Amino acid sequence: MQSVQLQEICKTIRRHIVQMTGAAKSGHPGGSLSAVEILVQLYFGGHLRHDPKNPGWPERDRFILSKGHAAPVLYACMAEAGYTPVSELHTLRRLGSIYQGHPDRRFIPSLEASTGSLGQGLSVALGMALAARLDNSPSRAYVLLGDGEIQEGQVWEAAMFGAYHKVDNCCCIVDYNKIQLDGFVKDIMELEPLAAKWSGFGWHPVEFDGHDLGAVASAFDEARATKGKPTVLIAHTVKGKGVSFMENNPKFHGVAPTADEVATAMKELA
Repeated sequence: MQSVQLQEICKTIRRHIVQMTGAAKSGHPGGSLSAVEILVQLYFGGHLRHDPKNPGWPERDRFILSKGHAAPVLYACMAEAGYTPVSELHTLRRLGSIYQGHPDRRFIPSLEASTGSLGQGLSVALGMALAARLDNSPSRAYVLLGDGEIQEGQVWEAAMFGAYHKVDNCCCIVDYNKIQLDGFVKDIMELEPLAAKWSGFGWHPVEFDGHDLGAVASAFDEARATKGKPTVLIAHTVKGKGVSFMENNPKFHGVAPTADEVATAMKELA
């Protein structure tokens, strides 16, 4: 798919995120907006081997949204890709909706895992990747972590496991928007030098602009080409990207836009 088309899809996904969280009057818009280009390249840019018409295809690639609170971006991408109804996105977080506050396989069986308890997604993805290797399957596993999330100890236990077992068909992506629930990451628990930490654990780190579709594509290509060790993609992003009053604003980690703010955001995303 051409870059211009992908850019239009990114804009569509951002509109969905704003409208979904606005309608729900709750949710996590900031960290959903920061991950748009990453998921769009995976689902629409040809980097994730998947088939919405056959979601159980054994040799598909797996995607795990470890930062499960950013469910709106995943739901919007899955709906636009044909897995779930676009017409029901506005039911986010409602009782009985398939679009629950965090990804839940009981409601959407085509999800690879139910997530939301932070710190667990990398372990899940490594298990899937290692199982694929044991089965001689070409399947790869991709997992998206939040930057605040990687303060969790289980992430680094998993990182040791992945490097020791040379699980090179697992690609970890860090949405490095530098804001977490309680404020700026650097004021809560500094992560730098982040690339050096992952390198020290035996991973191949790649840093890039997470909103540059070309840079995102190149990073995924490098991950696929790297053999003998797993790759971590450190995507430098902006929390709330695309909506001026949300950008780099800790408030919108977990606060939905008001009706007036939705209207303003939709004008910016027109």
